[in-house]
Amino acid sequence: MKNVIRLLDFLPQNVYNCSMNEKIRQKLKTLTTRPGVYVMRDKNGEIIYIGKAKNLKNRVSQYFRNSPKPSKVQAMVDHVDDFDYFIAVSELDALGLESNLIHKHQPFYNILLKDGKAFPYIKINLKEDFPRPEIVRRIKKDDGAKYFGPYIAGISPAEILKTINFAFKIRTCTHKIDGKAKRECLNYSLGLCLAPCTGRVSKEEYAEEIKKVIRFLSGNDDEIEQILQEKMQTAVELENFERAIELREALKMVAKLKQRVVANLPKDVNKDVFAFHSDGLSGVVTGMVVRGGKILGIANYVQNDAELEEKETLFNFICQYYKNCLVPNEIIVSHEIDAELLKEYLGKNVKVITSPHGVNLTLLKMAKENAEEHLQKHLEKEKLEYSQGLGAMQKLQEKLGLSCLPRRMECYDISHISGTNKVASMVVFENGQPAKSQYRKFKIKTVQGNNDFASLKEALTRRLTRYKEQNGESFREKPDLLVIDGGKGQLSSCYEILQEFNLDGKIEMISLAKRIEEVFTTQSHLPVILKYGSAELRLLQRLRDEAHRFAITFHRSLRTKSQTHSILEEIPGLGPAKIDALLQAFGTSEGVSKASLEELCLVKGIHQSLAHTIKDFLAKQDNLD
Repeated sequence: MKNVIRLLDFLPQNVYNCSMNEKIRQKLKTLTTRPGVYVMRDKNGEIIYIGKAKNLKNRVSQYFRNSPKPSKVQAMVDHVDDFDYFIAVSELDALGLESNLIHKHQPFYNILLKDGKAFPYIKINLKEDFPRPEIVRRIKKDDGAKYFGPYIAGISPAEILKTINFAFKIRTCTHKIDGKAKRECLNYSLGLCLAPCTGRVSKEEYAEEIKKVIRFLSGNDDEIEQILQEKMQTAVELENFERAIELREALKMVAKLKQRVVANLPKDVNKDVFAFHSDGLSGVVTGMVVRGGKILGIANYVQNDAELEEKETLFNFICQYYKNCLVPNEIIVSHEIDAELLKEYLGKNVKVITSPHGVNLTLLKMAKENAEEHLQKHLEKEKLEYSQGLGAMQKLQEKLGLSCLPRRMECYDISHISGTNKVASMVVFENGQPAKSQYRKFKIKTVQGNNDFASLKEALTRRLTRYKEQNGESFREKPDLLVIDGGKGQLSSCYEILQEFNLDGKIEMISLAKRIEEVFTTQSHLPVILKYGSAELRLLQRLRDEAHRFAITFHRSLRTKSQTHSILEEIPGLGPAKIDALLQAFGTSEGVSKASLEELCLVKGIHQSLAHTIKDFLAKQDNLD
């Protein structure tokens, strides 16, 4: 990237209120016609899109012209408040810079593998005297090793490696092989390794075994299938049925691979197939990996893309894809992309097929069908998530007359039995979904007897005190809505706490009564009845039920611990430290009771005499029960 020149042209942010503000208008006038990369930013200065251009002036201006645009492009443009650009010597340099910037910043509207996932390969380093196959996720080009894969989905490289180790006598250890080891490992005795560690095999003989592995990984299944069949038959004859079952499973893996063979496809051809399908706003790229005449995997990538043309969307995706993957002999694509530029960028004599025929067309159709189906499922999932999340929150705000969208909702519940082991739960939903790392629980300390009102007030007082003090990760955030499990009485009692902290009007509060799911607000004495089965009511119910579950779980754990401690505390000679040591070792009083004298004596602080006392006491308790 030494040929790339950065233009430092950062101007102060203005309020964005149209498709093109004055700041953008002035920048467009000064744009160069040279190739380069442009960076779109929102009103907060965040990078939301990065693109390349053969002619920066023409390309960037296209976004802001008053002409119809695909909805996916308009969605991005609506958020643009400023842009920067980088001048490059050539379009190829621009492509390389764009790829690096996208990988670094991961803008929301760009095509990219957002999780940075590297697919697994099986590697055999032929520079070693006695190589072994291993699973890797990082590829080193020109390192003299052979790589097989990538294994995307449906085929496990670990299972393939296990099958190879059953069939061929190759080493699995990572030791340095110099032939001077004193003795062989168990694998040699089991007939699974030729033992190069002790010099029992020459480099040439071992190399022949490795060639068999390479032939299998390259697509030849017949040889390994025959070897596994013979080994399984031998194991059965020797009545080693456990071994025979393992070999049978290995044969199933080989059969699974054979089912993925593509008819009329040579075994020495490796190719990738890419198909892109879009509804105008969202899209899916399907990648299909074909190696050794077999489909090793199909993966789908949902994209929130903002390219002006689908062919450029696909082009950019492929560039990102091959940052982590080896380039095959052939690439089949669903759109007319710039094949020459792609080949130059990939730096390999790869054949890019944009108008496939025969078996290649069959593969492309399969990839297209996968992309269409995956996009449909993705949109259905998005619709469900919207109705349960943002959609439900908007409805809740409307129906209850809330002053703001309840993005952070907290619900509180009390659990106890006849006033003992009283606890409160605080459950947090963010954007309509549980934020379990934010959950908190309280042991009620100041309330005597069975008083849910007072217990709720104590829990809320402690929570809001922590908010005021900005103490504790979960307590620093201000909730938009507090939900109390109960009726009008509980709400009135808890609302006093908000007023004491001078937070009424800043934090809203409601309660949800269980009988007929009435919602009480602080704005009216009459309850609000939400439509049964509506998204907004289900959101409140999910929140309330989660708070109830979390409170009960905490209460039960305290009760169990209390009961366990109470029994052990009655044993003479056992103090808190020894009780904790016993529970850490055996879990419960029942576990302590079942432990032998020898096991009890292994616990710190428990001598033989005390161990006898513990056993005798717990045995009497069992007889009384």
